[in-house]
Amino acid sequence: MTVFLETIAQIKPNDDPLESGYFENETVAEADCSKVDFKSTRFVGCKFEKCDFRSAGFYGTVFSKCDFSNCSFPESYWKQSRVEDGRGDGADFSESHFKETTFSSCSLCFANFTKSAWEYCRLEDCLCKEAFFMESRLKKFTLEKTDLTRADFFRTQLKGIDLSSCVIKGIMVSDTYRELHGAKIDAFQAIDLVSLLGVTIV
Repeated sequence: MTVFLETIAQIKPNDDPLESGYFENETVAEADCSKVDFKSTRFVGCKFEKCDFRSAGFYGTVFSKCDFSNCSFPESYWKQSRVEDGRGDGADFSESHFKETTFSSCSLCFANFTKSAWEYCRLEDCLCKEAFFMESRLKKFTLEKTDLTRADFFRTQLKGIDLSSCVIKGIMVSDTYRELHGAKIDAFQAIDLVSLLGVTIV
């Protein structure tokens, strides 16, 4: 059993938080971490396989060079946390709440952020190809140098968000395109969006 699993086994029966933990180069499979609060904890080079973080809380927590692809984080809460140089392809973050949290240099392709809420957060240098951001709320949200190819923003308002440094080819919105009203794009991106209207530039 890994140090992380031993720690979870100790704290979970009493619903205690995991505070000031440090875990490095661990591989954890099918762990039940649901409803666990992680406070000032750091994960470095860890791999999580089919782990359940449903309704978990992350406060001042850092994931560095970790792989949590296809793990479950629905209804989780993140505050003042960072995820850097990580991989979370196919992970489920639906109905999660992110506050003052940054994802940087991460691969989040096919990740599910449906009905999530973001406040004072950043996604920078991330791969979010075909990720789902449907029916989400974005407040003071920054997207920088992020690949949003075929990402789904159905019923998510992008007003005031600067997309000019991002890849938005094939971005998915509703038939009215109202999600894009007020978003900031550059001239080259406008060409990509024209394709949504069925217009061909000659």
